[in-house]
Amino acid sequence: MSMKFEFTFAKSHRPSGGVAVLLKALGAQAAGADVADPEDVVAKAAKVKKFTGKALSSLDILAPHGSPADRIIVLGLGQPDALTDHDWLKAGGAVAAKLGSTDKVTVFIDAPDVDVTGKAAADFALGMEMNAYGFDSYKTKKADDEGKSSGKPTKVTIVTGTVIAAKKAFATSQAVAEGVFLARDLVNEPANVLGPVEFAAKAKELEKLGVEVEILTEKEMKKLGMGALLGVAQGSTRPPRLVIMHWKGGKSKERPLAFVGKGVVFDSGGISIKPAAGMEEMKGDMGGAAAVTGLMHVLAAREAKVNAIGIIGLVENMPDGSAQRPGDIVTSMSGQTIEVINTDAEGRLVLCDALWYCNDRFKPQAIIDLATLTGAIMVALATHHAGLFSNDDRLADQLLAAGIATHEPLWRMPLGKEYDKMIDSKFADMKNTGGRHGGAVTAAQFLKRFVNDTPWAHLDIAGTAMGAPADEVNQSWGSGFGVRLLDELVRASYEN
Repeated sequence: MSMKFEFTFAKSHRPSGGVAVLLKALGAQAAGADVADPEDVVAKAAKVKKFTGKALSSLDILAPHGSPADRIIVLGLGQPDALTDHDWLKAGGAVAAKLGSTDKVTVFIDAPDVDVTGKAAADFALGMEMNAYGFDSYKTKKADDEGKSSGKPTKVTIVTGTVIAAKKAFATSQAVAEGVFLARDLVNEPANVLGPVEFAAKAKELEKLGVEVEILTEKEMKKLGMGALLGVAQGSTRPPRLVIMHWKGGKSKERPLAFVGKGVVFDSGGISIKPAAGMEEMKGDMGGAAAVTGLMHVLAAREAKVNAIGIIGLVENMPDGSAQRPGDIVTSMSGQTIEVINTDAEGRLVLCDALWYCNDRFKPQAIIDLATLTGAIMVALATHHAGLFSNDDRLADQLLAAGIATHEPLWRMPLGKEYDKMIDSKFADMKNTGGRHGGAVTAAQFLKRFVNDTPWAHLDIAGTAMGAPADEVNQSWGSGFGVRLLDELVRASYEN
């Protein structure tokens, strides 16, 4: 993280230097103006700048003589009766982006005419943290732009009348932040540092939080018959791993909710090699596995009352003399055979064995897989929605609702027998690609063959896990997409 915060919640606080942050809704006064702005400079500046409190608009003022603060930032909240959880998140992020160099911040969050709950205060703090995240571990010369690389945490006091509720909600927010940042870190890491073995070791660290972690090696996967996953890995000198993470927070006999992630730590395309331009971004082809790992961190850190399984298939797809070839036929753990038409359609080969293993061993009540699976989903949805495919309407509706709540939006895409015909093979039970048309759909249709009748959803996050447009909540190349979404799903629909 480029900028670190240390948060305190207080019923009252008088700034002593630093930045005072005031919030203003449309048609209302600014919060805390009587404390931070004794000369009413805010009102004068607002008049000159025609500042009304429109959502995410702002004033940045040098505090007048006699003010207890050095600077005053006023942030607009917009319509007070229309504020959502995500609006508070964005407001915090917008403030973090404007702070610059400072060691102290006082946020007067109880804006007049606005219902500021403890959760709203916690979401505001979470938004500040998420905006401030940065990945600069490999920079030996760090520019001291706006003081964001000082290393010392900026002390933030949030003044609110809901201190107890805010502190309680903030404990959960911290768990969410940690999970999102873990996912972002994993996606941002270069592939020469983060291979399958190293990724598995990162997941193993979740044992400190009470997650049971099991790691299967190549030998064990071969014994289980995971020919599809192992076929992808055989061109790399780096051995594959299958990681099983188990959080037992629910009732002992309650069937778990399962999450499966594609973890291709680098995808060259294999023999069907990708174009050179942009290939460096394929270090992020494990965004699904990163999200599952981050989610398991959140569930354990906040002691979620649910039984959850997280499974990630970790491989590297490389084109050496041992690599699988177009035309090869592999046998999956399910016994179904697959003709490899294109070695760059490798993610579904990793997932199919992981899905079958998950369903066969744990008998989950539902399975959700996440994968940076196809460029085709970006053609359909760009980088603003992830694709949702599901064999179960109830599960799909739960996910869509969670996407709206977290502003990690999903768009439901079709499945159908007609698409099955596109992946039928002349030489095997199926082929791993159905051609150019409907590429995201045929990939999902392929995965559907490995879950039987278990309620299942596939999230194609190729456009949202990495390189998505920056906003108030995320300035990072690796976004951590899916962590907050799935935590909300668990909280709203599955937690006891």
